[in-house]
Amino acid sequence: MTQSFVLHIPDAELEPEPLAPGQIVSGTPEVTGKVVWESEDGRQVRGVWQITPGVVTDTEADELFVVISGSATIEVEGGPTLTVGPGDLAVLREGDRTTWTVHETLRKAYAINL
Repeated sequence: MTQSFVLHIPDAELEPEPLAPGQIVSGTPEVTGKVVWESEDGRQVRGVWQITPGVVTDTEADELFVVISGSATIEVEGGPTLTVGPGDLAVLREGDRTTWTVHETLRKAYAINL
């Protein structure tokens, strides 16, 4: 998108973003998302992301996000354990290896720098 815009995050329609089977630790979590803006060089991405309950692992990008709804515990390998819920802002560092335990379907708005 090249123009300014507004998006009501709770009602945003999201598309399936399947997890790699090796990322799923337990449960049957499903991920959906929507990129709402990307820089011309592809190094900055803004969007909405959602995951249903379960436990998954990930290796993070440089990301700032705000939780819109739901809750999760994010264990950062060799670092803190983050408990996030509605209204929380979190920052993940590039290369962080994380384990997400999603308690309630979590929806977040994010800004990633690659």
